[in-house]
Amino acid sequence: MRCLVSILTATGLLLVAGCQTTEERPRAEEQKPAQVKVDQDGVQRVRVVAGSYFFKPGHIVVKANVPVELTASRESGVTPHDLVIHAVEAGLAIKEELGTEPKKITFTATKPGKYAIYCSKKLPLMAGHREKGMEGVLEVVP
Repeated sequence: MRCLVSILTATGLLLVAGCQTTEERPRAEEQKPAQVKVDQDGVQRVRVVAGSYFFKPGHIVVKANVPVELTASRESGVTPHDLVIHAVEAGLAIKEELGTEPKKITFTATKPGKYAIYCSKKLPLMAGHREKGMEGVLEVVP
């Protein structure tokens, strides 16, 4: 019985340790926007890292009708993450699984506006990553 209690206690501690609140990090709208510059070859390049319920940077500003090369990865660990930008009105339909190795995602946003970047992962019976605050902003400017 003592062994069972120890196992349950250890499991509970691991679950609590793995649950970080969104209060530890500023929400995307509180972060300073990352203004992406256009490189000499005419492409806007930005690096994004996904972690425990956050994207860094959490607010990215790009120009409309200029190609974007977003290099995305996730922090090490076992928690899976993806990167979703669904804004059909701006020509964006992106859903990419993220690993620890950087992955290049290319797109060209066609309409100015603010669009959500989020993780769609969700464990059964728990709030999804997006609901836990794993949401950023792609701001497209003229």
